[in-house]
Amino acid sequence: MRDELRHYAIVTACYWAFTLSDGALRMLVLFHLHGLGYAPLEVISLFLFYELFGIVTNAIGGYLGARTGLKVTLTLGLALQIGACGLLAACAEALSVPLALLAQAVSGIAKDLTKMSAKSYLKVILPNAGEGALLRWVALLTGSKNALKGLGFFVGGALLTTVGFRAANLLLLALLAVALLAALRALPAAAGKSKSKAKFTQLFANDPRINWLAASRLFLFASRDAWFAFALPIYAASSLGWSSALASGFLACWVIGYGIVQALAPRWLGTRTTSGRGVVLWTAALLLPLGALLASLALGAPPALSLVLSLALFAFVFASDSALHSFLIVHFAAGDKVAMNVGFYYAANATGRFLGTLASGAVFQAAGLGASGLAACIAVSLGCVLLATLTAVPLVREGSAVVEAPRA
Repeated sequence: MRDELRHYAIVTACYWAFTLSDGALRMLVLFHLHGLGYAPLEVISLFLFYELFGIVTNAIGGYLGARTGLKVTLTLGLALQIGACGLLAACAEALSVPLALLAQAVSGIAKDLTKMSAKSYLKVILPNAGEGALLRWVALLTGSKNALKGLGFFVGGALLTTVGFRAANLLLLALLAVALLAALRALPAAAGKSKSKAKFTQLFANDPRINWLAASRLFLFASRDAWFAFALPIYAASSLGWSSALASGFLACWVIGYGIVQALAPRWLGTRTTSGRGVVLWTAALLLPLGALLASLALGAPPALSLVLSLALFAFVFASDSALHSFLIVHFAAGDKVAMNVGFYYAANATGRFLGTLASGAVFQAAGLGASGLAACIAVSLGCVLLATLTAVPLVREGSAVVEAPRA
């Protein structure tokens, strides 16, 4: 058990280091290109590229993890992020959209290799953990990751202001190098490697529970990014008059709060939460804050206050739902095929993020860069929540895993 906990600590530390760099890089690239005079839609295209590569990476990364072991995919993800930081540092004075696209593509691949590996490692490191214990460990890993990504937003902005774009990337590169060396030295080589030869045709899960959970996850994350990725920050800056620092600070606080809620979610998920019923109820509950925000925009309520209150409630419900999702995919994942099952699931997650980001930019621009555009994005988000709820309903019929949540 001592070795298992040591491996868990190393995997978590690597995931934390990567996540901090990932959040910082997003702010560094966003504000650096904005300072160079690039248009908002040119900048948002970078994040579409980032998400697009994540879709393919999760599927192929799961297959690679099953064939070679999770140590290979984890260290490869860290190494690729080091390469992205190095490329941005080298091109700091002449950074163009094509070069930034290349860096974001590499970073997107790195992010999903690292995430898939870290989540899969939990099932490998703690194979005999009870469901309640597994829920706690998954929630802690996922929630702390999201909180650190929000912190990364702050770090990226602070580094850009204090040391500049090139030095900021070199500092992130050094942090990632330490994590990579720790993983190479301490983690077992064969963890997560399939005992039988993994076949490429096995990328798609045979377990219907995983398929329905993945479908629900796709629409769940599309519902968030339909307003979060583009519409909200642009609306806050252009219509509410918030500075870029205030807008990015709000997003950072939202992500940090979301991560804290996610880490603590097992305390209120209930002493006995059935998988299908729990996912359906928590997903459907997202209709309340979104409906309230849409109504407040239509009725002319103070928009800033409406945003803060509605999105705070959304963050609480969404984080709780996401924590339950993250536990269930690790719980449902099959033994030595855990990497492939988790990779397939997070490929659906990345697809939802891609579609949500695309909708956020396209719908917001088509409906008008103001309250009408934001309201249109919220309406799209409501539709995605309905689809996420409906695709979770078959989980009730397919069987329910009882989760023994810890006492508060």
